[in-house]
Amino acid sequence: MPRDVQDIERPQQLVLRKPDPTDGSDVWELVRDCKPLDENSMYCNIVQAEHFRDTCVVAELDGRIVGWISGHMIPNEDALFVWQVAVSGKARGLGLGRKMLMHLINRDACADATRLNTTITRDNDASWALFRSLARHVGGELSDDPHYTRHEHFDGRHATEHMVTITLPREAGRAFAA
Repeated sequence: MPRDVQDIERPQQLVLRKPDPTDGSDVWELVRDCKPLDENSMYCNIVQAEHFRDTCVVAELDGRIVGWISGHMIPNEDALFVWQVAVSGKARGLGLGRKMLMHLINRDACADATRLNTTITRDNDASWALFRSLARHVGGELSDDPHYTRHEHFDGRHATEHMVTITLPREAGRAFAA
């Protein structure tokens, strides 16, 4: 029996791009839906999308925002700091986190980065898996140390954040394969 035209699955269109300020509210909603990520204000996400657009990524699937990475180059260092990685439940299992990270580290704005830094709490298994996968994929070394500690920085109200560092080895003028 032939399938109705409406029942035929069509391929989903994935687009990775720089954000713009009009994406701020959608990014804010996405982050709110991605526990255990810390929620920032909507205003923060709007400013990130405008001021740091060269080091942030939005992922759209069929025109809807399903992924977000906020980051920035650390001043006076050759390091890209990744603040948050958010992937909608609708896009999990597609390897979207690593695709967005690869897209980001291949951008001109990140060309001088010799390492990637991020902070992760010990209990965030999904983030550890993502960044270990990235390190293997690029052939980089991953190390971590306690950085923002529960009692010294968070007054006991947040778990210690470990500074994760991944070296980004690359041959001159060659981008990483996605």
